Amino acid sequence: MSTEKGLTSAEVDEMVGRGLVNAAPAQAGRSVLAIIASNVFTYFNAIFCALAVLVVIAGSPKDLTFMVVVIANAVIGIVQQLRAKRVIDRLALLDATSYEVVRDGASVSVASDRLVQGDLVHLEAGQQVPADARVVSGSAGVNESLLTGEPDEVEKSAGDELLSGSYLATGSLSARLTRVGADSYAAGLTASAKRHRERPSEMVRDIERIVLVAGILVVPVGGLLLWRTMQDGCTTLPEAILQMVGAVIGMIPEGLYLLVTIALALSAMRLAREHVMLHDMRSVESLARADVLCVDKTGTITSPDMRVLELFCCDGAGGEAEARALLASYVATVGDGNATAHALAAFAPDGEPLPAAEVLPFSSTTKYSEVTTAEKSLRLGAPDIVLGEGAPAPVTEAIAARTAAGARVLALADVTSEAPVTLVLVAIGNEVRPDARTSLAEFARQGVSVRVISGDHPLTVSRVAAEAGVAGAERWVDATTLETDEQLAEAAATKVVFGRVTPEQKRALVAALRAQGHRVAMTGDGVNDILAMREADCSISMGSGADAARQAAQVVLLDSDFSHLAQVVSEGRRNVNNVTRSATLFLYKNIFSLALALFSIFGAFAYPLTPNQVSLISFFNIGLPAFLLAFEPNEERREGSFLSDVLVRSLPAALTSFVAIALMIVFADIFDVSEQDVATASTYLLSAVGFLILIGLARPINRYRAFVIVLCLVGFALGCGLLWQVFDINALSRRALVLCITFALSEVGFLQIFGLIVRRVRSAVAS
Repeated sequence: MSTEKGLTSAEVDEMVGRGLVNAAPAQAGRSVLAIIASNVFTYFNAIFCALAVLVVIAGSPKDLTFMVVVIANAVIGIVQQLRAKRVIDRLALLDATSYEVVRDGASVSVASDRLVQGDLVHLEAGQQVPADARVVSGSAGVNESLLTGEPDEVEKSAGDELLSGSYLATGSLSARLTRVGADSYAAGLTASAKRHRERPSEMVRDIERIVLVAGILVVPVGGLLLWRTMQDGCTTLPEAILQMVGAVIGMIPEGLYLLVTIALALSAMRLAREHVMLHDMRSVESLARADVLCVDKTGTITSPDMRVLELFCCDGAGGEAEARALLASYVATVGDGNATAHALAAFAPDGEPLPAAEVLPFSSTTKYSEVTTAEKSLRLGAPDIVLGEGAPAPVTEAIAARTAAGARVLALADVTSEAPVTLVLVAIGNEVRPDARTSLAEFARQGVSVRVISGDHPLTVSRVAAEAGVAGAERWVDATTLETDEQLAEAAATKVVFGRVTPEQKRALVAALRAQGHRVAMTGDGVNDILAMREADCSISMGSGADAARQAAQVVLLDSDFSHLAQVVSEGRRNVNNVTRSATLFLYKNIFSLALALFSIFGAFAYPLTPNQVSLISFFNIGLPAFLLAFEPNEERREGSFLSDVLVRSLPAALTSFVAIALMIVFADIFDVSEQDVATASTYLLSAVGFLILIGLARPINRYRAFVIVLCLVGFALGCGLLWQVFDINALSRRALVLCITFALSEVGFLQIFGLIVRRVRSAVAS
């Protein structure tokens, strides 16, 4: 830490009093009041309340059963989201970033949002700059790509300005904060700087489209239906209102968006209990759709802590003792803060800095560090980079032997002349994480292929990947040989292990995989992974990783347990598959209700279903089964468009019910069947198709799904039999019963025909 004077407690209190605190412009999570408001004050709730008022005006309060569902939806949504909030808020404390600052002459750790203007902050490689600052001492390579998009490192030293949102790639320094909170450079670019990529997922985006279309159509269609019914002259205003309400509540997907919100909130809560932090709740869907997982070797497959395995090729007069002393002095002079430097410092802790040295810290771009004194220049890094192709045969053979065994080799060489002189070679390594093998096997079972991308020697990475059980680990490539975009794209399609990869190449590899039609998830724990993480469909960071990497990620494994990643995939697939199934049930009712309402408007027929009958069907055909099936484990990887899948499943059923009920209305007029009989028969016909589609969606049938189907059937039957007055169900006349049975049987054939037509149209459009 710099010896410069920090703030006193009194000065800190003064800054807090003046509001010069580095508080974030907006909270990441929603407040309790915001959660309640978002579930109560909604567009559709306003429509439901307006409909309730009209029903009361019409003098039929018994038709307010739809409000029970509305209230239940709001209460369930509030309770579940508050539960999730409590768990996530507790976990968020573990995800908070802290910084080392000088206060009252002592070094203390302070959370980012409690820093004040004037604080003297110490920053090391991997840390993000929390607020605008000016360097007081030290030097570092600073990456401003989160602000500018340019990946090149900028060297910063005493007197230079640091911008909030940038991060240290190499070196360390002390800086005094000059602008904090809303006054900092990146305050208006918070979302870009942290880059949580909170864009709507495909599923949420499509559901929002469904809700938007329904919200636009419901008012004019309801108004036209009310007007057309009154034009008939045979219908009273109260009857017309009830017909309109019955049509409108059928068109509203009242529980669909709520179901998605609850499913995502519960997933976030379950994952939070496993120390998985979601910066973006919708990222679980992105990961669920991924078919390629790109991982770094160090920190992901292997543990982040490194250790020195051996020193070899120590050609100096003092042998290994002299080599160790030289290595210790070099490490003390460079002062890098990365894992490799920590391992070397632990191995050789007693080094004295070299005199009058000019230091070039390690960079992931150059892959070496350098110290220049008055007598010579020393360089430490990858042997093929530091020594080039002119290394003696014994040296290359020794390096090859260690690399083949899975170790990583570093060379410390004298590069004063054009021909580098090897001073010492260091073999270092990481242990494969105990959970890596089982986790990678689980991904293989789920149909997710793995790519290992690392800056290390490709043969070393290949050996480690093979030890961890990565399929195809023998297919490796040295990224330094990939000189064109075409070569890189071909390697992305055919190789599994990539070594000697630069940060920009990592990003390009992810982009190439996405261009080839893959959904890509990227894990990383270092600043050199950030560009690739930003490019991926879903980004994951280890809790032990650099602060900047954690802030850039959508998903953070706070306990750095790689096995949790498979659980995130399972949660996402459960959401996508079950919400797709549930959305089919909701959209079936919505499309049918819209079609029948338009038929009533243009065909001058009375809308047959009452609000209570629609509520009965909505609960037992849609709401209850959708809710019960939404949380069932389901790990099938979903491919294709969410909206397309839902339409292909729901449209044939909606058309089937529409045709059957439209024919029922027409033939009822011919055979002089009463409107009350038509309403009851329409309820049966609509529910029959509802149960057919429910059975189809539940396949293959297991005990739980069979229980859900039977429960809904029994509930519907009891509602019709015991609460017939509440739901306007009457005993059918003989003519009505014959027509109802006839069209119910025909619905099976209609469903097959419409299903075939819709599938063929989809295939034709896709081709």
